Amino acid sequence: MAHTSHEPYDEPYDEPRCPDLFPDRFPDALPVVGAMRRTPSGRAWLDRLPGIVREIEERWELRLGAPFHGGSCSWVAPAAGPDGEPAVLKVTWPHREADGEAPALHAWGSHGAVRLHRWDRERGALLIERCDPGTRLDDSPLPPTERLTIAAGLLRDLWAAPTPPDGRLEHVGMVCAEWADLVQERMIRLQPGYDPGLVALGADLLRKLPATATREVVVHGDFNPGNVLASERRPWLAIDPKPMVGDPAYDPWPLLTQIDDPFEHPDPRPLLRERYALVAEVLGEDPARLMAWAVARGVESALWYADHDEVEDGAELLAEARVLAELAGL
Repeated sequence: MAHTSHEPYDEPYDEPRCPDLFPDRFPDALPVVGAMRRTPSGRAWLDRLPGIVREIEERWELRLGAPFHGGSCSWVAPAAGPDGEPAVLKVTWPHREADGEAPALHAWGSHGAVRLHRWDRERGALLIERCDPGTRLDDSPLPPTERLTIAAGLLRDLWAAPTPPDGRLEHVGMVCAEWADLVQERMIRLQPGYDPGLVALGADLLRKLPATATREVVVHGDFNPGNVLASERRPWLAIDPKPMVGDPAYDPWPLLTQIDDPFEHPDPRPLLRERYALVAEVLGEDPARLMAWAVARGVESALWYADHDEVEDGAELLAEARVLAELAGL
């Protein structure tokens, strides 16, 4: 996703603060360190992070390598367990979207996503399968249409999994209804100069699309090409979900936007028609419905940007949403 739409909640676990014995594990240059220092809850979590990592390392008998340089709300490092099996330790700043990652990985099993080995919910720690070589799909030299086909097939595998029966995942309809309210509140409060008709259309779609779904699946929630990695067990695996249960057509927007950005072309319309049709065919979905979801999510993201003093970025997303609305006949 272009942003984290859900609001964070207070951390439920009060890890004692203690000095870090391995400062090289938490260098200032790590993106997560810089990002988390911007908010009080992030700084509090950073204070606890070294103690959490050490406790998990000892309890799970892990050998940890230097952390990966990436991510803005998780500390992630290569790990090996007592048996030497390669894995990845991920410790995440507590926030609403993160709480569903382990239940979704469990629901998917090993079909299309990395395996979940262990989970400590209270501390936000997951031990997951390591992807080797770990090349991101957006860094692959494969042609864009081939990358789209690969990713859509992976998404189809994720959707085939049964939804968890215990209600651990939020519902797309509930979350999008909240977003629709936020879109309208931000539009009134911020007055960013955006097209009110297009914004109203986006808010209306956020409310109506979930209710008209013909099936419900565990959606990935952030299915962009950076969250699809090359692996040995199967050619590609999904990582880092922001999962919910609901309309599968919610999922493809980041993929279609971020693989060889169609809007960088002088006239993106023919390419958008072609690519939405391609992905829709692989997924068994209506391309117009995929476009409608892209409009809804683009409008929501635009108002999120406006609320974070990035009005011009929001305007760019709205311009893209307008093109997709026209193509979808909205």
